[in-house]
Amino acid sequence: MPESFIYTTIDDPRAKVLNDALLQEYDHRYGTFFDPRGAIAEMERYPASDFFPNQGNFVLLIRDNIVIGGGGFKFYNEQSAEFKRIWTSPNHRRQGLAAKILQELEKQAARQGYQRVYLTTGCRQPEAVNLYLKHGYHHLFDLNEDLEALKKLPFEKDISMLANAAS
Repeated sequence: MPESFIYTTIDDPRAKVLNDALLQEYDHRYGTFFDPRGAIAEMERYPASDFFPNQGNFVLLIRDNIVIGGGGFKFYNEQSAEFKRIWTSPNHRRQGLAAKILQELEKQAARQGYQRVYLTTGCRQPEAVNLYLKHGYHHLFDLNEDLEALKKLPFEKDISMLANAAS
């Protein structure tokens, strides 16, 4: 069965699997590296309202009535959306789903009037770094530096060319 996208809110009960899995994955990868409270501090940093339209949005990727991925964006500045919580179920990785989620979020951000995307990923997520580089994101850090010392790795992408396609 093909996948489908469902636009909803980050506090939708169907998003619980995504939020719980992200919390567990971030705690596993980072522990208290960023904050003594662990990943919950990052998850609590952004209230659900940050992801509400018209300033933001949140999407789930569904296959066979099961959430297998998702992500969202929020207002960063007048031109830029900030992507957050892009996730794919560990049982569904290596199928190109993260790229589909990324592209869906880019199209939706363009439909909502954003011209750029800003995002960060953590230094212990090489898969995410590779995903963003592969899909046209410009790294705002030196790839040759000690990524652990940088901690958070920022990226940006111009999506203004999607504005005409989104209309």
